[in-house]
Amino acid sequence: MEAGMNVLHDMGIQATHYLQQNYQSSQSWFLFISFAADLRNTFFILFPIWFHLCEAVGVKLIWVAVIGDWLNLVFKWILFGQRPYWWVRETGYYGNASTPVIQQFPLTCETGPGSPSGHAMGSAGVYYVMVTALLSIALGKKQPTIKDRFLRTTLWAGFWAVQVCVCLSRVFIAAHFPHQVIAGVISGMAVAEAFRHVPAIYSASLRRYLGTTLVLFSFALGFYLLLKALGVDLLWTLEKAERWCDRPEWVHIDTTPFAGLLRNLGILFGLGLALNSPMYRESCKGKVGRQLPFRVSCIAASLLLLHLFDSFKPPAKVELLFYVLSFCKSAAVPTSVPWRSSPTALPRCSAGATRRSCS
Repeated sequence: MEAGMNVLHDMGIQATHYLQQNYQSSQSWFLFISFAADLRNTFFILFPIWFHLCEAVGVKLIWVAVIGDWLNLVFKWILFGQRPYWWVRETGYYGNASTPVIQQFPLTCETGPGSPSGHAMGSAGVYYVMVTALLSIALGKKQPTIKDRFLRTTLWAGFWAVQVCVCLSRVFIAAHFPHQVIAGVISGMAVAEAFRHVPAIYSASLRRYLGTTLVLFSFALGFYLLLKALGVDLLWTLEKAERWCDRPEWVHIDTTPFAGLLRNLGILFGLGLALNSPMYRESCKGKVGRQLPFRVSCIAASLLLLHLFDSFKPPAKVELLFYVLSFCKSAAVPTSVPWRSSPTALPRCSAGATRRSCS
């Protein structure tokens, strides 16, 4: 088993080495793709845009991103995946032969296990939701024409182009092996497809959101404590990241497993608070909220507000305080977006588009 994984890892190192040697001029592009594929951009950019255009899609984006990233954490804790930037420094696979030289970047030194890729999984899930939503809006249930088939082909070609770019980016910066990004894409698509058959998310009560948040956190914490009691350290990757990262400042606390967990659960809980607040229910009554110009102005205001909000960085010196403030900050993100929404518009975008009666 170990010999087979060493061969697989070596193939990944060779792929990283090849990309870095032959596509060094594309370094800025690869770094941008890795930055853009971060789930933070789903919460701070894609969610407010979609929520004001079609609430159902915005809600689904949050659920798919949060549940997908939670599953990604559980998978990583089970699979114990290595990352290229530390594996190549520790392995004895190369013996007396020269070890391939792998360059590191500011986005390389993530601190969690590597399999499956969270960036690839999140990107695949989020873009799968958006592509299927666009097709639902544009095509509905009518008989497909040549123009419709062209649109479908174009959107799915764009989807796969994005996934290829994300995968190559993660391999280029030595954050993941190729098999890890492939597993991430498949897993992300599976999560997004599963949520096409879960209409309950569009009418979930605050109690449902709170219960889901507590269950996800309790399971992750319980799983961690159980394995720790059995002598298995699920945070074994932190030492490797700190030891093998070329620059200490590239190791960030917000890439740790529990930081991502609390950040995402804060987003989910905040969405439940927002959708079940009296202010939100009152905002549904205005007919002006159904007009496109007003929606566009809401999108612009939300993006500006969230950009300013994201500039606040919780202090990282005290770990527990950082986690608590990260959860609170994330919970406040959705509440600053749906202060105006009219979910009755664009009823064909999803079966959940009429989740509330606002007429």
